[in-house]
This record gives sequence, C-alpha cells and structure tokens, in this order.
Amino acid sequence: MNALVITEAGKTGYIELPQPNPMPGEVLLHVKRLGFCGTDLNTFRGFNPLVTYPRIPGHEIGAVIAAVTEGVPSQFEVGMETTLLPYTTCGNCSSCRSGRVNVCRNNQTLGVQRDGAFTDFITVPWQKLMRSEKLSLVEHTLIEPLSVGFHAVERGRVTPADTVLVFGCGMIGLGAIAGAALLRGARVIAVDVDDAKLLLAKKAGAVETINSQAENLHEKLQALTNGDGPNVVIEAVGLPSTFRAAVDEVGFAGRVVYIGYAKEAVSYETKYFVMKELDIMGSRNATAQNFADVIMVLESGRYPVAETITQIVPFSEAGAALAAWAANPGIVTKIHVEL
Repeated sequence: MNALVITEAGKTGYIELPQPNPMPGEVLLHVKRLGFCGTDLNTFRGFNPLVTYPRIPGHEIGAVIAAVTEGVPSQFEVGMETTLLPYTTCGNCSSCRSGRVNVCRNNQTLGVQRDGAFTDFITVPWQKLMRSEKLSLVEHTLIEPLSVGFHAVERGRVTPADTVLVFGCGMIGLGAIAGAALLRGARVIAVDVDDAKLLLAKKAGAVETINSQAENLHEKLQALTNGDGPNVVIEAVGLPSTFRAAVDEVGFAGRVVYIGYAKEAVSYETKYFVMKELDIMGSRNATAQNFADVIMVLESGRYPVAETITQIVPFSEAGAALAAWAANPGIVTKIHVEL
C-alpha cells in the first residue's frame, strides 16, 4: 500500500508499506479521506519540535471499517464509516491519573510522535473509534480539527452569559467559534485580518467580527462590550501580538485560553494578570466528550461544512498540495485528500 511521508523539512515522497494486520481488539480501517492539519504544515516547514523525520502525517481521518477482530463490540461492523481519537494515553502519568487524558505526558498523536494515517490502511483499538450514522465521510473527517477548538471552549468554561473573543478564523479558531456559539450559546466576536475568513466565522456562529488590520481592535471591542471587554478570549493564531492582546483585551475576572504555540518568546505586561485576576490556560488536543459534542453540532446541520473545505485533491497530489500550502498558508482553511 502507498503512504505519503515527509522525509525532511520541505520534502515529501511516497513509499510502499505492507498492509497491517489487526490484533485482537483492533479494527482495520480503509482510509478514504484525510485532512491536512496545521501540525502537518509545521512538520513540513520544520517548525514542529515534537516530530522526527521521516514521518507519515495525518490524524484527521474519514475511514471505512474493513475488518474487525475478536473482542470488538458488535456495534462496529465492516462497511461502517468512522473517524477516531488519534491520541494515546498511558494511564499512569499524573495527567492520566487526574483524568486529564488529553494531556497524557506520554501521548503519541498519529502523524506527530508516531506515523499517521496518510496511507491506505491503518489498525486502531476499537475504543478509539468515534462515529455517527447521520454524518458523511466528509463530516467525520472534520470532527477532530473542530474538537480542538471545542476543547478550548471547555477549558474556558464558556456559558451562554459570556461574550467570547476568538483570535484567528482558521480551522481551529472556527472550532472555537462553533463550540462557543453553537454548543454553549455564547455571544462570539471573531478577529482576523482576512475578510473572507471573517465571513466564514459568521457562518460558524460569530455574531460580530473585527478585521484587526482595518479597524482599531481595542476601540471596537470596548464599543461592542460596553467598556467591559470579553469574558473569555481564545487565542488560535500563535503570534506574540495576539498572545499579548488576549491578556490586554480580556475583561476583569476573565479567562484566557491559548491553543497554538507562539513561534518566539512573548513579553507581557504582567500587572494585568493580577489586576484583572485572570485565569490563563493552555488547551491541548481534545477528549472523547469534545468529539461527541462536535458530532452533535454537525448532526444539527448548523455548521458550514462545505465552506470550510478550501481544496480537495487526490492522494497522488497530496505532497504538492502541502508544499503549496506552505508557500501561501493564509489562503487555506482546510485541505482534504481523497484516497
């Protein structure tokens, strides 16, 4: 079977691998559709500190169950469409013992710390499967990236009474917008520098938008919040400027949630940490409950699935599509690859 591999920073190729055989308790998945993640992009660009080369990328998966083994529950049958939780949990580290399995100290995410799903077949424990009879293969492939934003919303303890500011309207930011607005019922203000992405943010649930390149962010936020600032700020860009703006703009007694990594050191005016008595949190990966919440929102039909997918390419063009994305990252929300 074929596999796409990132051989080193800036280079991809295709290799032949033997088809894997599932062990008892595992399922064999025939991979049909994959999404390129920002993590895959950073791996290709050489910016991912968690990756060694060569690496097969891929953890946004739409697949069909090709075979089941002894110990797999009867509700999982050959031919069913599914996605999966691409993370591992050791069960023994302090995070796992406290129930925070999404930040397992020994986690190995598909396509990051271990080879991923950009190949024809993979095997996984049945416990990792997440699926819905009501969703298409395309929608199954969007569950994982949306769930990362949903987890940030959970970390921010968002309620219907909150005004939530989301920096960045890429895929992860859209998940945060949808999680806050469509799942939690909060009022969402989306910030980006791209009007097309801001339009998509409105379709995903944002009530107001701000183009921070064309408008004064602070003045507009103050006007939209009666001078209070937002209750929750979710940062999904990964720039020092937006890391700082999250603390500057959040209201007193507010919550700040960081999803992305800043690519360089960030300097803060730390007095706001104390003056505002802020809760400042990181957000990593997602949980099975976050997956279930995304499934519920997608089943409702309120999320703009088609508009989220920027490009669909065949597997033979996956490497070229990744290189093109690296050359012009701002124009892409989501690339899907069909196998």
